[in-house]
Amino acid sequence: MLNSNSLRKLDMQDLLVFVAVYEQNSVTAVSEALGLSQSTVSYCLKKLRSSFADELFINTRTGGMQPTYKAGSMYPHVLNILDSINLCYAGSATFDPGLQPVTFNLCAPEYFEQLILPRLLKAFDASDLPVSINVFKLEADIPADALRDGSLDLALCFGPKFHRSHAGFHSRTLFEDDLVCVFDQRAAPPEPRLSLQTYVERRHVFPTPWTSATNMVDGWLAQQARQRQIIARANSYSAALKLITGTDYALTLPRRIQRLLASADTFHCREAPVGLPGFTLDMQWSQSADRDSANTWLREQVIRACAEQETA
Repeated sequence: MLNSNSLRKLDMQDLLVFVAVYEQNSVTAVSEALGLSQSTVSYCLKKLRSSFADELFINTRTGGMQPTYKAGSMYPHVLNILDSINLCYAGSATFDPGLQPVTFNLCAPEYFEQLILPRLLKAFDASDLPVSINVFKLEADIPADALRDGSLDLALCFGPKFHRSHAGFHSRTLFEDDLVCVFDQRAAPPEPRLSLQTYVERRHVFPTPWTSATNMVDGWLAQQARQRQIIARANSYSAALKLITGTDYALTLPRRIQRLLASADTFHCREAPVGLPGFTLDMQWSQSADRDSANTWLREQVIRACAEQETA
């Protein structure tokens, strides 16, 4: 904030005139150097004197325009202001993924690997970019230390509030999804939406796309004072689909995963019980990474791939 309303009247030209008069001691020389009329230079000096309540420069016969004490104390600060403006214009060095090979390290669930990672890699390949992606499995907690020290560039996780929050991170929701129930086509219930009773009466296969002691389905069931029987746990969505083939087991999947992997020739989909909550896919990164041009570029590519998924 400015300490005086009169400072609002100043602009960059006024500051340039101040520096030029300080360094050249001549209105005529400043006029020529900046390509301004002498009347314009005089007008800028008038604004400066009014804004800072000081004469700033005294016109002498032998020494030209001599700075006052206040002008001398202002000079280095005005230089810093102009340098800062130039830095704002130049910005930080822009990351160019085509210059040399680069590897990004992500922590993400299988959900991201199935839906978004293929789109990312195809985009890199189409642009002939030497970009590689390493994906580490998401655990129960966000890998906060690895994000802070830079060994991980991004964390992709589920929300809202499925993982413990950490201070000092930036977060963005990429898109929303909900859950549906999948069955072998010969064992699908007739109703288009399962009742809670029908849902808990079936035996379930549970895919574990991230390591966690709890999950969004069983947490919600516990709130309803109900529980389901989990007959098997699988490490992937594809493995879980194989486990229900030829059985009457139920499998609860994100709708986007169901559309991608559960062929209608083999599986039938039913709507989940009323009230079963959906979820979001979120992206988190550290404060230091927020200012890194390479990390910024990567986040932009993830956001673009997610937008394509939304419209697919």
